[in-house]
Amino acid sequence: MRRRDFLIRLGLVAAGVSGAWWLRDNVLWARPDVAFGPDGSSGWLPYDEPRASVPTVQITVAGQPVRALIDSGAQYSVIDRGLFETLGISNTFDLPLVAYGVGGQPQLGKGTTLDIQVGEMRLTGLRTAILALGPLAMREGLSAPLILGQDMLRSVVIEIETGERRVRMVAPDRHVLPDDVGPVAVRRSGNALVTDVTVEGSVIEAVVDTGASALLALSGEAAGGAGLLDGRAQRRGSSIVLGGAIASRLVEARTVTFGDVLFEAVELPIYADVVLPGFPDALLGMEAFEGQTLVMNTSAGTLHVTRTTDLTVGPQGDQGRT
Repeated sequence: MRRRDFLIRLGLVAAGVSGAWWLRDNVLWARPDVAFGPDGSSGWLPYDEPRASVPTVQITVAGQPVRALIDSGAQYSVIDRGLFETLGISNTFDLPLVAYGVGGQPQLGKGTTLDIQVGEMRLTGLRTAILALGPLAMREGLSAPLILGQDMLRSVVIEIETGERRVRMVAPDRHVLPDDVGPVAVRRSGNALVTDVTVEGSVIEAVVDTGASALLALSGEAAGGAGLLDGRAQRRGSSIVLGGAIASRLVEARTVTFGDVLFEAVELPIYADVVLPGFPDALLGMEAFEGQTLVMNTSAGTLHVTRTTDLTVGPQGDQGRT
């Protein structure tokens, strides 16, 4: 059975700081220094948890191997508080920021600066929040105590081959697009990429989210606007979020369209609305890219995926031309 849960969306909201947007991207979360391997990349890295649909890689931090989640839906990189304490890192700085996941529970954290090795790529001065990630960092969850977010991704082009369960990061000035991919209509929203999906005829803006496993996760408001809360059958689900797990509702949508692909009879998780400015209405997860290659360049605001022509995906994942 495919995983239907979705992972955290980390948002850090400035708390009364003048010039918060500039401060956030240029001081609090300035880009790390990046050194690539001889071919201008990290080299291909296998998913560290191959059973999961989300991309994880083994990295090295403070001399220790650690599993990291590559999460284009997380605004910032994060280290779990338990791992931070275990590694004995001493440098910290105060964050005038509050972190929220889709569970809506806030955490006020500190930050630290990490030097990490990702394959043949080295990141120096990667600023990360120190937060309690809960099941995300634990064996019963994803066992990934480090999240590499949009702050890291804006310095690289990321290629993910979902069929091969492998990923690599490439220097933007050295990257060459694979021959078998084509562009998808996306636009930048902050450091995230967003795109339009259609749910039973209703157009919804969704964040392209490599840290989410479900095809599409919706807020309650977005689900209601798409007509999914019309009395049709629901069942209970559970979602791993920042700091723990929350209940979600699972509802079947007759159709979901993303790009040239039509998904039929798909079960979508609905998470509780988070009353925060700019919080996404929907998260487009890795199930949307199953068996495909995706190339994401958040700095340039582009997304390319394996070319398809009028592809239909049925309720059991059967694929056929329409």
